[in-house]
Amino acid sequence: MQTPIISIVFFLIASVLGALGQFLYKSGAAKTDETILSYLANSRLLGGIFCYIAVMVLFIAAFKKGGSLTVLYPIYATTFIWGAIIAFYAFSTPIKPINMLGMLVLILGMYLMGK
Repeated sequence: MQTPIISIVFFLIASVLGALGQFLYKSGAAKTDETILSYLANSRLLGGIFCYIAVMVLFIAAFKKGGSLTVLYPIYATTFIWGAIIAFYAFSTPIKPINMLGMLVLILGMYLMGK
């Protein structure tokens, strides 16, 4: 069974939203204190929750369109790449050569899983 391109696109969008959700959780956590209200009224934390809901909706939509889990789920692993890129721009976290190698191995693994 061939995996539809739309399912792959949905998983790529989900991976970006998953990484964005982690960024929002991290930056939102820095703005909390010891009160429950600081968690419940925190727009960044709420944005992170929204991202994760969107990820689940995209997963369901992708599976509904069809495709192999062994093709689709490795695509979601690009979340690690998007997370590194977001951290680079948001927190000036360096992306070292060894990190780049890891990203290339991840992409190679995604390719091989799709074969």
